[in-house]
Amino acid sequence: MSKPLVLYTVGTPNGHKVSIMLEELKAAYGNIDYDVEKINLSANVQKEPWFIAMNPNGRIPVLVDRSHPTAAQPNGFPVFESAAILLYLVQKYDKEGKFKFESGSDEESQMLQWIFFAHGGVGPMQGQSHHFRHYAPEDVPYGKKRYGDEVVRLYGVLDIGLQGREYLVGPGAGKLSVADVNVMPWVRYHKHAGVETLDAFPNLKAWLDRLLERETVKAGVAVP
Repeated sequence: MSKPLVLYTVGTPNGHKVSIMLEELKAAYGNIDYDVEKINLSANVQKEPWFIAMNPNGRIPVLVDRSHPTAAQPNGFPVFESAAILLYLVQKYDKEGKFKFESGSDEESQMLQWIFFAHGGVGPMQGQSHHFRHYAPEDVPYGKKRYGDEVVRLYGVLDIGLQGREYLVGPGAGKLSVADVNVMPWVRYHKHAGVETLDAFPNLKAWLDRLLERETVKAGVAVP
């Protein structure tokens, strides 16, 4: 029997954002479950017409909410862009606000600030660092240095944001929210970006270790 949600994904940082969020919601509420469809990127499945109908950008991840069919999408409402998927999930399924903050609050604004910081900075810059270090058809030292240096700078920003805190947003030491889930999978791949150790970023290192100890995170990064 089909589950209410289906995630089209691959085991990348952006894919893991969504699977971790789904596992957190599943553990918190118990009545949320999802199917997984692994997309073969090397075969360009994400460029096929059926996928483009869900995401015109032809990228993973895509979440389809089968519980919300529409006239245009009778098989379920599709959501693309990883951060947008996280926000959709907590807006619709996090009824008690375990992973978000009160609408209109300062904390909600801070959460969105960190989400946009990660979505416009950490992900794109670290993705470019990965590319020039591991996938570029020729050695481009400038590209490696340019994007590697930017990853280090952005990690420094996160380290400042985590000073005296356990999570990025929330009163006191904070609480786990979309802000953390949206960036942690990228930081998890720091070695792939040329940052061999996080010792220069003690707050970031402690935060990453804390998150990686969660059973929900372990389950999420095992998907697909």
